[in-house]
Amino acid sequence: MEYIVNSLNETISFANNFTKTLKGNEIILLNGDLGAGKTTFTKALCQALGVLDVVTSPTFAFMKEYFGKFKISHYDMYRVESEDELFELGLSDNLYEDGVCIIEWNKFVEFPKEKRVINICIEKLGDNSRKFLLEELI
Repeated sequence: MEYIVNSLNETISFANNFTKTLKGNEIILLNGDLGAGKTTFTKALCQALGVLDVVTSPTFAFMKEYFGKFKISHYDMYRVESEDELFELGLSDNLYEDGVCIIEWNKFVEFPKEKRVINICIEKLGDNSRKFLLEELI
């Protein structure tokens, strides 16, 4: 499925509608160039799921947890070299827990079979315009 948004408000609206499809057993992979809007979309998703904390990029922490309608594990793997590094850091454990995992710059090769995996490619079309391409992988 493809969605075009032309403003931050439309991105928030899209995130609100998207969260209505979540049941708490999803892994959401966010792909796109630097500045495409992966973290902005994550903030909108978390807000729509009732997270009251300030959502920031976990670039240096690799993963942050938030709590709303579901437990949310937000990963940023930009600085991760390999899947092995993720296992060494213990970051793979959250994939098996209930909740929603949002992963920017994914490095995982395999996912738990009981999870629904959704790949979202975000393409910057203009200053405020983005194209979201959604594909369910599992």
